[in-house]
Order: sequence, then C-alpha cells, then structure tokens
Amino acid sequence: MKYFLILLLALAIFVISVTLGANNNQIVTFNYLIAKGDYSVSTLLAALFAVGFVLGWGICGVFYLRTCVSLRQAKRKIKRLETQLGQPSESSTKAVSTVALNKE
Repeated sequence: MKYFLILLLALAIFVISVTLGANNNQIVTFNYLIAKGDYSVSTLLAALFAVGFVLGWGICGVFYLRTCVSLRQAKRKIKRLETQLGQPSESSTKAVSTVALNKE
C-alpha cells in the first residue's frame, strides 16, 4: 500500500508538471553532452522527470536485490550452522562419554 501511494504521488507530480508545461509553449534549447536540441518546456520537463524517476527506481532496485541476495546467503549460513549444532561430531561425543565415565 505504501508503494502504491508513492507511485500515485509521483504520477500526480508528473501530471501537474505536464499541465503547467502545456500552458507554456516556449521553445528552449537543451544542450546535452552529445548534441543540442530545441524542445518545448513541457516536453523537456516531462522527459527529464521520467528519466529521473526510472533511474531512481533502477538504483533502488539494484540495492534491494543486493540486500535480498545477502539475506538469502545469511539464512543459508544460519541453517547450515544450526544443523552442525544439532548433530555433534564424533570427537565431541567421545569427550562427553569420557567425562561421564570419569564421574562414575
């Protein structure tokens, strides 16, 4: 539900920016690294917002996947350690039986 509200807020901001930009038909020159282009303010505003939104979600997705993989590895390691604790090795079993015999 939280993510849906965030997505809804971003969509509302996008719609507002397009609406405000549509009233301004001024053409601006956008100079980016490779080339230069003439765009209307509304088109440029909408495109840059969309690129930033997709880039932000992509970066967050990468960090989320890294965290999920790390968590899965930690759970696997915990499970392996729990099985080792549940099944004592032969040397510890012999040591326990020796201690029990000495006490009698």
